Amino acid sequence: MKLFFPDGEHPQVLIGQGVLQVGNGADVTIALVSPGIAERHAELIRAGDVLTLRALEGAVSVNGEALVAGGEKLIKPGDLIGFSAIQVRVVEVEKAGIAPAARPAPVDDNGATRVRMAVPRFVLRGVSGAAFGKTYPVSTTQVIGRQADCDIAIPSEEISRRHAQVRPTPAGLQVEDLGSSNGTFINGKRVQEGLLAPGEELRLDNIRFLLVAPGVEIPSVSRLAKGNEPAPQKSGSAVGWIVATIAALAAAGAAAYFLF
Repeated sequence: MKLFFPDGEHPQVLIGQGVLQVGNGADVTIALVSPGIAERHAELIRAGDVLTLRALEGAVSVNGEALVAGGEKLIKPGDLIGFSAIQVRVVEVEKAGIAPAARPAPVDDNGATRVRMAVPRFVLRGVSGAAFGKTYPVSTTQVIGRQADCDIAIPSEEISRRHAQVRPTPAGLQVEDLGSSNGTFINGKRVQEGLLAPGEELRLDNIRFLLVAPGVEIPSVSRLAKGNEPAPQKSGSAVGWIVATIAALAAAGAAAYFLF
């Protein structure tokens, strides 16, 4: 606790343990020079957290109530004490806590805070249709569909508005069909629920994804369950699609070679 003088008659005073004498005498703890202040006007006695005011030779009041000479009153933080015409407020002092040591954030060369990006455990790589060439990190449960509010939105009429749901597990993605019209397939086999492991293919009608995981070697062609290969599309067989894809990649590589 401390004493605060609103009108500035005296600097703030920290109330320590023991006795504080107030007055205009030479040997008092708090010297107040003002009309009406006696040589030994009053005393403040602190014992632990208990503060007592004792009136001695001068006029003393607490929250506007007069205290007779020789009288005592317990004081609490917030009380307003009057020493004659001088007013003083008793204020609580906040105890200093031990602040945890600040850990400096890593910064780059220009002083900006560097944000560490988490590497996703699984990534769906689009290998056909509207998803071709795109990647979709999967770190939480996500819904795939053609609705714009899906976590993985594919603008294609071949898949349902909310087609399937994928959920990461230690072994891969747990896949669940959400009542789609054209079905959900893992390695060519239609499933209601199933586990998609790294390197395997997820197909929603004719939209295909390959599941990629960091550090896991992925074959150049996804593994299709024998006997469950998808039916040939009007645009050509699955083999023809693969050959066309390889040819397109080769052409892109050749173009890059001549550009650079």
